[in-house]
Amino acid sequence: MQFLQRLRGLLAAKGATFSEAGGLDPEVLEEALILADAGPELAFQLASDLRKAQAKGLVPGGGERAFLKERLLSFFPKTLPTPTHRPEVVLVVGVNGSGKTTTAAKLAAKMAVSGGRPLLAACDTFRAAATEQLQLWADRLGVELVRQRAGADPGAVLFDALKAAQARNATHVIADTAGRLHTKDNLMRELAKLYKVAARVVAGAPHQVLLVVDATTGLNGLVQAREFRQQVGVTGVVLTKLDGTAKGGIVLAIARELQLPVLWVGVGEGVDDLLPFDPEGFVDALLGEPERE
Repeated sequence: MQFLQRLRGLLAAKGATFSEAGGLDPEVLEEALILADAGPELAFQLASDLRKAQAKGLVPGGGERAFLKERLLSFFPKTLPTPTHRPEVVLVVGVNGSGKTTTAAKLAAKMAVSGGRPLLAACDTFRAAATEQLQLWADRLGVELVRQRAGADPGAVLFDALKAAQARNATHVIADTAGRLHTKDNLMRELAKLYKVAARVVAGAPHQVLLVVDATTGLNGLVQAREFRQQVGVTGVVLTKLDGTAKGGIVLAIARELQLPVLWVGVGEGVDDLLPFDPEGFVDALLGEPERE
């Protein structure tokens, strides 16, 4: 359901309609944003901004869409230039079930298609079948994988992968990491160790730390993003399971509060279903097409 359709649905449920001038009730806007998982703080801010702009006559009737588009786009930080280190070291982090392993494989596929020589590192040695899942992807894609036995030290796996990448002239090392949120302290210490291993073997590594967030978890995704950003210096976000825009407000919440660029969105299970994130296209999808007379 598109964003403005949600607004109209709320208005109808309240027995209200848009005014003859086409004005939009800021309270209805606030409620719709909360239901779309944009978060109460962002919803309050946008509603307040709209209310003030309407009071000052800055938003003509029917001009709410343009006003909202400008405000929403202002939340997204500029994307940093793509790293050019070789090998470029990418840590894929996030909680279990967010889609880390699949995302790591899809990133490797994109790098291979672009002429790179990626290498996958199976650093999630504790989740049952994580390594086997990544091995299946590696075999399917024709990408090299460095792995060890179940329960092995993730730092040792990453060390071996980085050394292998240097020896084989790999362009990228993509490390799939553990995500046991219920043992948060241990998880963060483990990720910090991977950070140190990467820096010791390759100058400036890790060059990217990508946080994978499941869009269907709503505002829990924002809580996760806060924790990972604080602990392991996340550089960008991959939003998975975004097969519609009804709950896509979590993108806005993460971008606004944490000033983290959303780099990729996963829209399906296929290898080609990882797409570069386009803030303007996303906002247009949320707001829907402008109404025509």
